[in-house]
Amino acid sequence: MYSYKYPRPALTVDILITRKTNTGLKILLIQRLNAPFKDNWALPGGFVDMGESLEQAAGRELAEETGLTNIKLEQFKAFSTPDRDPRGHTISVVFTGLLTSDLKVTAGDDAKNVNWFNVNNLPVLAFDHKEIISEALKNHLG
Repeated sequence: MYSYKYPRPALTVDILITRKTNTGLKILLIQRLNAPFKDNWALPGGFVDMGESLEQAAGRELAEETGLTNIKLEQFKAFSTPDRDPRGHTISVVFTGLLTSDLKVTAGDDAKNVNWFNVNNLPVLAFDHKEIISEALKNHLG
């Protein structure tokens, strides 16, 4: 077992799932059930568990919060601004995935609701998720 003398930041994953429709590109968001940012919309995601890889955590969190499984995810980028999460210094590794069909999504775990939003009409977002989406659209998905 590891023993650390110094405090460490927490590690999370966020998952940016997109789907092309005849009305434009849509992004899957969850409405948060719990604080911080309770009732705000956010990318699906959460903390990485001990003994779990980033890829496993991304797949687990996506399944727990949206019901989606077996989605091909690709690691995009890490976001590490120390104050990005009011609970403390948290580093998030963001994964992206593209759906080619309209799969059923269901809110679960700590998601109050789940819905698709057009990238040009997003709600107010929790954490730094607006920045994450903007950067992904500009540099990765665009």
